[in-house]
Amino acid sequence: MKLTEERMYQASLEKDSSFEGTYWMAVKTTGIFCRPTCTARKPKKENVEFFLNTEDAIEKGYRPCKICKPLKKLNETPQYIRELLSDLAQNVSLKIKDADLLKRSIEPVTLRRWFLKNHGMTFHAFQRELRMNTAFKKIKNGERIIEAALDSGYESLSGFNERFKNVLGISPKNSKTQMVIDLKRIETPLGTMYACAIDKGICLLEFTDRKNMEKQFISLSKALNAEIVQGENIHFKQLESELKEYFEGKRKTFDVPLFTTGTVFQEKVWQLLKEIPMGETRTYKQQSEILGNPNAIRAVGTANGINKIAILIPCHRVIGSNGELVGYAGGIWRKQKLLELEKAILF
Repeated sequence: MKLTEERMYQASLEKDSSFEGTYWMAVKTTGIFCRPTCTARKPKKENVEFFLNTEDAIEKGYRPCKICKPLKKLNETPQYIRELLSDLAQNVSLKIKDADLLKRSIEPVTLRRWFLKNHGMTFHAFQRELRMNTAFKKIKNGERIIEAALDSGYESLSGFNERFKNVLGISPKNSKTQMVIDLKRIETPLGTMYACAIDKGICLLEFTDRKNMEKQFISLSKALNAEIVQGENIHFKQLESELKEYFEGKRKTFDVPLFTTGTVFQEKVWQLLKEIPMGETRTYKQQSEILGNPNAIRAVGTANGINKIAILIPCHRVIGSNGELVGYAGGIWRKQKLLELEKAILF
């Protein structure tokens, strides 16, 4: 991706998130540097300069902006929230109230805002979803409803039934034939990702700032006829471990089970993606030729675009016929970073 100063300046004016990680804009009059998406007032073009990495900006004497925090990973979950989530994962019946937050030196209003922004619900609602998800799994495994209710901290069965139905869309007694899609945020060097899984495997892995993320959730929920609920899954631990090894350059293939939802043609395209070796790239035309339909370039591109499992089904390894890095929902800059990590030969 060829970047001119004019294009970078325009992207900053538009707060274009697709340029995140590609460049940083420094302001000569204030001595600070920012992300492309910084919400601070934009300076005149003659008062800025651009850097392709944060190290060069710091070396030249610029300080990181306190508003957009350019040294932090994009959408990274703060450490104190990770600790809260870890405590909840270890004891899902735990009810962390505002008083408990204050004892941890956490301002409840600040925490509420973060969860509303990143999960679309308050922290207390998030906790309830976790408890209901755990109760759902216990009932599915044969535990009595009253026992699941008590384990979840409910003394009233009617109150438990009402909350269960509000979260999962069904009553506890009808839940044994229902499926739930577990949802979790996962941290990576290229930003935070959403991971979804069912018993059969990972069914979604997307960067949280992906465009039209909500449509992805709706599509997945509809395809599996299941509610997406915050909660742990047996496949998440393996996924996080393998992603860590991948970003450290220690893993070339993934073993965590996957579960895809697509048409016969889409499934063929996604399977072909998994067959592209790390360190190599193919064009959309090559992919369509391998499928036996040289004229299916557009259809191949469309199937790539609706792939819900980033990195593990490596649609980032498909590029334009002229070698351009095109068509990546997670951002072209991430496509570049992934191919650099994999030491891919671009042509």
